[in-house]
Amino acid sequence: MAVRIRLRRVGSKKNPIWRIVVADKRAPRDGRTIETIGQYNAQTDPSTIVIDEDRANYWLEKGAQPSERVAGLLRIKGIKATANVGWFPADAGDASLHHAGAGRGSRRGRGRGTRRRRRPGFRDHGR
Repeated sequence: MAVRIRLRRVGSKKNPIWRIVVADKRAPRDGRTIETIGQYNAQTDPSTIVIDEDRANYWLEKGAQPSERVAGLLRIKGIKATANVGWFPADAGDASLHHAGAGRGSRRGRGRGTRRRRRPGFRDHGR
């Protein structure tokens, strides 16, 4: 199961308050969560950030990936996110390893089968 630490919106209309939650990557933004580990309110001055550091470290050790926004919030609170937060491997000494297979043409068969097929007898009436 791919687990992410991300934000879940709560609060009323035009008054967002965000909960910092641990959820399955495939679950909807405001859907099922595994655990709530904090909250974030950007409308206060200064912004209110409350995170349970023990639980955040527990989930990071288990391999949970923080979203970009949550990684920034963790950084602000002084919680060190693991090395697997960014795009690059932590121990990569060679620059050629950074984007292995991420260039053009790396996906086999790209460009084939991209034309949309229509059902038999479909007429688009000049569109």
